[in-house]
Amino acid sequence: MSRAMIPTITAFARSPDRGRGLARDMRVRWALEEVGQPYDVRLLSFEAMKEPAHLARHPFGQIPTYEEGDLILFESGAIVLHIAERHPGLLPDDANARMRVIAWMFAALNTVEPPIFERSLANILERDEPWYEQRLQVLEANIRKRLGDLSSRLDDAEWLDGAFSAGDLLMVTVLRRLEGSGMLEEYPNLSTYVARGKARPAYQRAFDAQLAVFTGVSATD
Repeated sequence: MSRAMIPTITAFARSPDRGRGLARDMRVRWALEEVGQPYDVRLLSFEAMKEPAHLARHPFGQIPTYEEGDLILFESGAIVLHIAERHPGLLPDDANARMRVIAWMFAALNTVEPPIFERSLANILERDEPWYEQRLQVLEANIRKRLGDLSSRLDDAEWLDGAFSAGDLLMVTVLRRLEGSGMLEEYPNLSTYVARGKARPAYQRAFDAQLAVFTGVSATD
């Protein structure tokens, strides 16, 4: 593949997750590693994310973005779907199974992630507010409802719908935000599900690449 066709993604030059692999470029890195697609990374400071050059790629000034030739994408879910549609390995060939996986991708980002992400923000931004404990109880009740439903659906299956897919990739990255909270451990099958995802060689390569940025091993563009 020519260098001109190698996609470029954007990521934090200094991730607020301190190398834990929670930033959303991790999802894109993992997808690219799963399909064996080389990629370049443009590292951005928080200041550069609000400059016109980046806002032209991402109207909300966030990461990740994806550039491949004339195509520029933002939103991690859309990027992962694009990668999965262009390369074998993340979407089934069967049309019905393919749509079920896409439904799981939407579920991960639209149903499971919002209360989990809100809890993360509340822990950072609202801990000293008088309403913090009450808000946390509401958020955690919502999270447990989602986890309980997901746990029941997964049951003793290895992955959400047959073989590992883009749906699992996104769901694992979403559930990882609960690591250390004790909540994920309340659902043993979900804990082992996340562990299976993290054990995949492609995940490890993506995690190591993101961690290398934080530790200063990786050079910036």
